[in-house]
Amino acid sequence: MTPILNLHNVDVTEFLAVLDTCEGNVYLVTTEGDRLNLKSKLCQLVGLTRCIEGGKITEASVICDNVRDESKLFRFNTFGEVGSA
Repeated sequence: MTPILNLHNVDVTEFLAVLDTCEGNVYLVTTEGDRLNLKSKLCQLVGLTRCIEGGKITEASVICDNVRDESKLFRFNTFGEVGSA
């Protein structure tokens, strides 16, 4: 699988709230090619710590198992909201 979404300048607190609503697995893909399952709080801590500057995720790539989660995260990344996706 290739990353379907590149996050840029995303508020960490809001992103974690959206992750909690995701139905399937969501993976953070590091620049080294590691995949961290963001449904795990430990992986959230480890993975997002590497991507955070000033309380925002500066850049990250994400893969989702569930198509609805992809839509939800795409909408969040683009518009800063989840809406009805």
